[in-house]
Amino acid sequence: MATPMTPTVTVVTHPTGRDVVFLLDGSDGTRTGFPAMQDFVQRVVETLSVDDNKDRVSVVQYSRDPAVQFYLNTYATKVEILDIVRGLRHKGGRPLNTGAALQYLRNNVFTASAGSRRLEGVPQVLILLSGGRSSDSVDAPASALKQLGVLTFVIGTKGSDRRELQKISHDDNSALSVSDFTDLQRIQQQLQSSLEALVVDVTPESPTVLVEPTQKDIVFLLDGSDGTRNGFPAMRDFVEKVVEKLNVGESKDRVSVVQYSRDAEVHFDLNTYTTKEDIVDSVRGLRHRGGRPLNTGAALQYVRDNVFTNSSGSRRLQGVPQILILLNGGRSFDNVDTPASVLKQQGIIVIGIGTRSSDSGELRKISHDPNYTLSVSEFTDLPSVQEQLTSLMSTGLVMATPMTPTVTGKNVTDFYIPRTWCDAI
Repeated sequence: MATPMTPTVTVVTHPTGRDVVFLLDGSDGTRTGFPAMQDFVQRVVETLSVDDNKDRVSVVQYSRDPAVQFYLNTYATKVEILDIVRGLRHKGGRPLNTGAALQYLRNNVFTASAGSRRLEGVPQVLILLSGGRSSDSVDAPASALKQLGVLTFVIGTKGSDRRELQKISHDDNSALSVSDFTDLQRIQQQLQSSLEALVVDVTPESPTVLVEPTQKDIVFLLDGSDGTRNGFPAMRDFVEKVVEKLNVGESKDRVSVVQYSRDAEVHFDLNTYTTKEDIVDSVRGLRHRGGRPLNTGAALQYVRDNVFTNSSGSRRLQGVPQILILLNGGRSFDNVDTPASVLKQQGIIVIGIGTRSSDSGELRKISHDPNYTLSVSEFTDLPSVQEQLTSLMSTGLVMATPMTPTVTGKNVTDFYIPRTWCDAI
């Protein structure tokens, strides 16, 4: 029987609360809407617990360049913050460089010197109010914030680019829309509910426990529809090669393979095999399923409900990273939005690999973020992305979930793990 591997455990006690940064579009196009933005920030701040140092607030305004109005550690009372927000003046300027502003926040605001308590486990929240399309790319800066664990809520007007906002927000449900800034009050309750879900209440008796992983649960979801018949042997070989690189064992890495077309079929669960040899033998014997249409949405829902579960060997509730690798060769016949969002909410890191026959936009929706979408012209080219896939699986931070580790001889049963989307596992 394999000896359980002991994860590295770091205990961090920290104050309760959230670090909330408002990023306001102060470009020429928002001049008339800026007072409504100010009012909205004031209303949100009124609901926060600033005075007892639970919540901290920062405001940044941007157009061509960002300008910090005040940092997270500038003001310690709600009255001071409200006074400053009331006195804000519209910055003006063009073009609107949202990408540069996001990068600026990462480097200069979500930092310990600026008052961020990220390293103490306090949730980091960004609320972006945007009234137009960015002149620069937001992809890399948005991804960098997600890697840092920042939860981004985006509120855009009819002048904004909806797809751009979805890229920036931490999931599709966090991209909100209003016709113009005078309608901001309409979505305040929706935002408020999301913020309330992030309240941290940790005492020295119930510290944050950060677990560095020595194990992963990896599920391969293979497109077995009629259109992938010729490419299926290459998919099989690719899965074999990836498994060969893993540290398979009951208390180490676990692997499952699911194939789908109209319906999904589990070839083996995460707890079926405990040796690399058994997994490789089973993968070599896989037969192409066939069938149509291709229901990727239903397959994603299926793996969530039937594979990433305790009974099937998933260790998600023990804080073990959960990874789904989708190999896809065509556009889905059903909708993937809701199933993909549910997987992200559950903390499952999805890496989508598609061919030229796939829908790239669809794969980006499914994947953890755009950097987790890999492309090949056809399945025989899969070896060209193997190193990239390995890198995505083996670097970055991990989102841990409630478990009961032993720390310095004491069982810790009540604690909060920051809700972060990790860059990679």
